[in-house]
Amino acid sequence: MTGGQAHDLPAALSLLHAVAVPPAQFLADANYDAESLRHVLAERGITPVIPNRRYRRHPFPFDPVAYTRRNLIERMFCKLKDWRRVATRYDKLARNYHAGLCLAATLTCWMN
Repeated sequence: MTGGQAHDLPAALSLLHAVAVPPAQFLADANYDAESLRHVLAERGITPVIPNRRYRRHPFPFDPVAYTRRNLIERMFCKLKDWRRVATRYDKLARNYHAGLCLAATLTCWMN
C-alpha cells in the first residue's frame, strides 16, 4: 500500500516485477502514461491499454474496446468505497486495512 499522497506508478512497477506469469494486457487510465511503465510492459510482452495524455507528441495506439473493460474494475472499487472504513483509510496498520477491505469485498459480493 502506498500513502494517499503518493503516486501509484512506483507501486505498479514493483508489482509488475513481482508477477510470475505476466498478463496479456495492462489496463490503466491516462495517469499511467509514462515511458518507464511502457518500457517495462514491452520487456515483459504485455500489451499496454493506456490512453495517451493530451500533451504527448507521438501518441501510442491503444485498443479503446479493451479500455472499456476497465469500467468493470472502476465500478468494483466504487462499491468498495461505499464502505466508510475502506474509503477513508482510518486504519494505521496495513494489516487492519487489508482485513477491512477483505470483509467489505466479501459482503459486497455476498449482497449482490
